Amino acid sequence: MTVRVRIAPSPTGNLHIGTARTAVFNWLFARHHGGKFILRIEDTDLERSRPEYTENILEGLRWLGLNWDEGPFFQSQRLDLYKQAVEKLLAQGLAYRCYTTSEELEALREAQKAKGEAPRYDNRHRNLTPEQEAAFKAEGRSFVIRFKIEDEREIVWNDLVRGKMSWRGSDLGGDMVIARASEAGVGQPLYNFVVVVDDIDMQITHIIRGEDHIANTAKQILLYEALGAKIPEFAHSPLILNMEGRKLSKRDGVTSISDFKKLGFTSEGLVNYMTLLGWSPLDSTQEIFTLESAAKDFGFERVNKAGAKFDWAKLDWLNSQYIHHTPVDKLTDLLIPYWEEAGFKFEGGRERAWLEKLVALIAPSLTRLKDAVEQSQLFFSDTVEFSEEAVKQLQQEGSAAALQSILTALDNQEKLDEASAQEIIKQVVKAQNVKKGLVMRSLRAGLTGDVHGPDLIQSWLLLNQIGLDRSRLNQAITAGS
Repeated sequence: MTVRVRIAPSPTGNLHIGTARTAVFNWLFARHHGGKFILRIEDTDLERSRPEYTENILEGLRWLGLNWDEGPFFQSQRLDLYKQAVEKLLAQGLAYRCYTTSEELEALREAQKAKGEAPRYDNRHRNLTPEQEAAFKAEGRSFVIRFKIEDEREIVWNDLVRGKMSWRGSDLGGDMVIARASEAGVGQPLYNFVVVVDDIDMQITHIIRGEDHIANTAKQILLYEALGAKIPEFAHSPLILNMEGRKLSKRDGVTSISDFKKLGFTSEGLVNYMTLLGWSPLDSTQEIFTLESAAKDFGFERVNKAGAKFDWAKLDWLNSQYIHHTPVDKLTDLLIPYWEEAGFKFEGGRERAWLEKLVALIAPSLTRLKDAVEQSQLFFSDTVEFSEEAVKQLQQEGSAAALQSILTALDNQEKLDEASAQEIIKQVVKAQNVKKGLVMRSLRAGLTGDVHGPDLIQSWLLLNQIGLDRSRLNQAITAGS
């Protein structure tokens, strides 16, 4: 048997972190078994589906490295297939036309509520005679298609994550609507029905999804049986929770993959973290791995039943590890879009070679790619703003004289490199008869506007290459006076 799994997002919003994590588990399982990973877009909600959401989903999956083997297939292009399946169930007497009005359904719900009963359809139109149907049609009533569910039926399956699961037909809310009303006959088919028809047609062997779909599984198993199909295996993964233990939602802020990308997370770091949301590798101490290496070990015996809490600190740490191990040329490519969005201009000597030197300088201190904007701001600005601590340093006795001495030495220096920069500092210390610490702190404050920051000599060389070190030091002398 060839393993065939699918991810089936709905284009009613951007690609959600929960959907993406489900896609990761499907991809890992398919690759572990040498199977197929299929992409299906469930766009039967015509009112809420948007092409821009579809594009966001496709782009997000590609960015994460979750390449699919078949698809994308669109449910909106498969309506004839669903209608044929509806007609098959009608012909077999396993489904029927229900003419109950919305007012009647509301009255039924209110009556059940008054009795303290769970809401459910009472199957009142299950066995209509032809004469009764004709009368309802004459009244101008529309209909929905309902699938028959026997109350006494017990539905059992072995969940690959949760073990034996069991539901009674009486707990499923009565006969299930599988298609909406339509003047032309069978109307828009609904989720629980079309997902089964699609999975049968696409020969899906394993359905891997979040635990919030467990309630649908019993209904879908009944539909598989009614359509004469082999029932796939099910695996319901834990939900992603916030740190308070509630399901992660928009109230928690960022939830879409595109938002995580904007915040400066790498695709490798994010997908690595998502893999650990509910699954643990054979070596429990291993935390950093590629999708390909995780696929070698992936199995549902190591997927947790409990919800997975989203830990921002852990994600940040993982992301920083990928950044710190990314080659400078590739990291430069990743950072340029963030600099461009911030309005930084690549002019005045800021060519590719200079940019890569800047990246090498700030990379060890980056947690997210977007951090590069703040940390490199001083290298893209013609002037510098001095912090309170920097001003205090520049006002210290001997600071201005040391900076003036550095300026004089620069006038006599044809080309500044690391060795000559160190020599200038050495000469100033000797000429001014001051401690090296004073010179170094004053130089940093003058060049960067702060008393903390990246390597001083490398920062100086970068500013020197674009002709900003002299103007910065002159500005610093004025600020300290």
